[in-house]
Amino acid sequence: MRRAFMLCLLLLPMLLSAAGHASPASSGPDMRVVLLGTAGGPVIRSDRVGIGTLVLAGDQVLLFDVGRGVPGALQRVPVRPAAVSVVFLTHLHSDHLAGIPELYLFPWASEGRRTPFRIQGPGGTRAMMEHLQAAFAYDIHVRRDIDEHFPAEGIAVEATDIEPGVVYEADGVKVTAFLVDHSPIEPAYGYRIDYRGRSVVLSGDTRPTPNLVKFAKGADLLIHEVGRWKDDPALEGDPDELLPNSLTRHQLRVIAEHHTDPVEAGDVFAQARPGLAVFSHYAMAGDDIMSLVRRQYAGRVEVGQDGMVIEIGDEVRVRAPDPAPGNG
Repeated sequence: MRRAFMLCLLLLPMLLSAAGHASPASSGPDMRVVLLGTAGGPVIRSDRVGIGTLVLAGDQVLLFDVGRGVPGALQRVPVRPAAVSVVFLTHLHSDHLAGIPELYLFPWASEGRRTPFRIQGPGGTRAMMEHLQAAFAYDIHVRRDIDEHFPAEGIAVEATDIEPGVVYEADGVKVTAFLVDHSPIEPAYGYRIDYRGRSVVLSGDTRPTPNLVKFAKGADLLIHEVGRWKDDPALEGDPDELLPNSLTRHQLRVIAEHHTDPVEAGDVFAQARPGLAVFSHYAMAGDDIMSLVRRQYAGRVEVGQDGMVIEIGDEVRVRAPDPAPGNG
């Protein structure tokens, strides 16, 4: 007995030392956010992916908007597209939705997804998904009932038209939807994600709105869209003149009015005071954005890039995207 007691005394310092060193998982970030795509507008580009933001919290894999190319960007994280827990939509503009058919159909037919495709968004989301199922009814029928016999539950859809408030809770993760002003596109939502005392806010598409500031105050991370500067000299002149991007000056001004420009975004950041503000869903050059933001805000701001990773723990850290294959 005395020998066993002495052995415990000898081992105690080693046990205490081991207990004082947390495992890599426990000492890592509480949340991880990946900017899958940051491009603004309904454009086809070879160099950038459409809007899509991945939030990893605990066991939850949450995807906000599914722009063009987002399913492929998921695999570069890497996250299996079939592993997405829920998709959340900010609004029903096509540049936020174009990747949905691929994300809905392909992981079922290639990865064997066995759980329903879960999606939440503003009024019209359920109807959109019903029409999407109808559009691909032949493909679904053949793969489910005749040829490969993929599981029926994996191509089922659970679509929800949400209202403002808490729209999702699981494993300690809470997602709150709040209204933003993207009129005449109504309703349009921003989202706040809370987990373990950390918080991420996504603005969605919006002009400046007090409701966004309310939900973003003190957040660890605010991901905000940004549009054309409303005082851009290029917007002055004949409204019907066709500019180099094949839109008229009037059309560009209308689009700008639906969004928050860099100077206005700086004012939003000054009111909300997030730990870090990151721009996504933009078309301007980064240098042009930052010079205008700095008129109003001197805090920490990053211009997001496709593939950028933000880790949220005791500190908020940014990891630049990995180089594209073939680019070193």
